Amino acid sequence: MRRGLKWLAILTTLGMLFVLIGGALVTKTGSSMGCGRSWPLCNGQLIPSPITPETLIEFAHRLVSGGVGFLLLILSIWSWKTIGHKRETKFLVLLSLFFLILQALIGAAAVMWGQSKFILALHFGISLISFASVFLLTLLIFEVDQKFDASKIIIDKRMKIHTIGVTIYSYLVVYSGALVRHTNSSLICRDWPLCLNDAPALPTNLYEWVQMGHRLAAGIIFLWIAYITYLSVRHYKKQQVLYKGWIIAFILVCLQVIAGALIIFTRLNLYIALAHALFISCLFGLLSYFLLLIGRSKKNMVQISKDRFESK
Repeated sequence: MRRGLKWLAILTTLGMLFVLIGGALVTKTGSSMGCGRSWPLCNGQLIPSPITPETLIEFAHRLVSGGVGFLLLILSIWSWKTIGHKRETKFLVLLSLFFLILQALIGAAAVMWGQSKFILALHFGISLISFASVFLLTLLIFEVDQKFDASKIIIDKRMKIHTIGVTIYSYLVVYSGALVRHTNSSLICRDWPLCLNDAPALPTNLYEWVQMGHRLAAGIIFLWIAYITYLSVRHYKKQQVLYKGWIIAFILVCLQVIAGALIIFTRLNLYIALAHALFISCLFGLLSYFLLLIGRSKKNMVQISKDRFESK
């Protein structure tokens, strides 16, 4: 039974990742109105006709989102019954379902009535929280048989502050990146990393400010994660989950920066742009897992203090 639950969890997590990338694909190809002002039907039809490339992309995104929503519902019920005794399970189930529904409602509202670009930029971030919740739920499921267990983690105060801070900040970076896409600011600066545009000067319009604001935010998170990785290499070699986890986080943020630069150099190559969205999604999921470990670390430290007191 648990083997089936594990496969369902993996399938749902990958499905949520496809929903994220599919949403980015819809935005980057300008396919958001591929089904007109109709939702959940496409152009008022169950099977749209005629089918244009934009219609196909939007319709496929809706089908995948609906299918993943169904999988998530089954996973939520199954997880609640099977591993509901684990303290994080019910919270993650409710969180993933809530943000998946919220994501769908914002998407529907954007199609039917239109939304501000600043509101639309929230859509990717909301999807990201739902994905991270499903990802963490999957890790909990794999912990049941103790083949993957990180319940004995101890994290010091400095590492906790940095981890919480960089995770919250990463969400702001995600929002700024989504804002770049929704305001069509991706290629407003033809140079990288600065926005010279043939004349060294400060940004001169909203689009340049949005683009350069995102680049600055991305630069800060790169340096921040590099520093945290340095701390983990120095002080957490014996705690392999943290040690290897932060090395992976650093690799992901490096790939994110490289992909961001290549978007400019290749003049918005679609595959690189989608990889850019993939890397930040994986990074946010990993940072969310570190937050879960922080919660466990606090519990472990309380238990250690209690054991020491009783031993006296």
